[in-house]
Amino acid sequence: MENTWVYRGTKPIKIKKYLQQLGMGHRLFNEIKNGQGTFLVDHRPVRPTTKILPNQPLTIKVQPEPSDPRVIASTLPLQVTYEDANWLVIDKPTGISSIPGPSNQETTILNQIKGYLKQKQAPDLRPHLITRLDRDTSGLLLVAKHHVASSMISQQVQQHQMLKEYSALVKGVVKDDHGMIERPIARRPGQARRVVAQDGQTARTEYWVEKRNSTWTLVRIRLHTGRTHQIRVHFASIGHPLMGDSLYGGMVTGVDHQLLHAAKLSFTDPFTLRQLTFTSPLPIEFKQFIIQ
Repeated sequence: MENTWVYRGTKPIKIKKYLQQLGMGHRLFNEIKNGQGTFLVDHRPVRPTTKILPNQPLTIKVQPEPSDPRVIASTLPLQVTYEDANWLVIDKPTGISSIPGPSNQETTILNQIKGYLKQKQAPDLRPHLITRLDRDTSGLLLVAKHHVASSMISQQVQQHQMLKEYSALVKGVVKDDHGMIERPIARRPGQARRVVAQDGQTARTEYWVEKRNSTWTLVRIRLHTGRTHQIRVHFASIGHPLMGDSLYGGMVTGVDHQLLHAAKLSFTDPFTLRQLTFTSPLPIEFKQFIIQ
């Protein structure tokens, strides 16, 4: 596997500094430096301390990761929104877990991705889920097809530079057209349910009201932090739990899961430096309420 960039700066720069600017983590750089890959400038192998000149191409060559035998390849169909040499964007339906767990080892999204890549005879069969969704949350997931891509995107994830927007139907009438929920979220031992508590982690959720009626509100949500169950906890804490969310008090007749959908995903591709933006339409579960 190899990736190439053309340095567009005006002054010489060390390979390490340039790759760090692109997003590469220390761990991957050190792995390549210590023999698990090769740096090439103008298609010639060079030392990791080499400086690149303006308009010179830098290539890194890295061996594929070994396939994880614990992840079983599934042949179930996968809804692919976008694919290139480095990324997959998947539109996940409700009712499917993102990764294997005690209750499902064979048919999760990760199993399906591995099966999809195997079917395409991809050189790397160890995909990395960059974003994940709860089992009953639908929408867009970003997948790195190899560990170089995973390393290159990690900086954007850690610094919350990746834009993630959700659509949710919440109970009741949310009065403000726009708002920011800033309440710390904590975990309690032995409980799946998270709580708003002073000893919790900082959490910020921004929202815009898109539609209302007398019993529900459709909101567009942007996460500024990434806590477990953040949207569900925050809206329950202001008296508007997600419709269908039995864990946080949003039970509704005829709905067996929270009406939450990952509707938009946008990030800077560290390989091309282009902004990639993807959207997903609301699933049918939403529409049965909205068209009434």
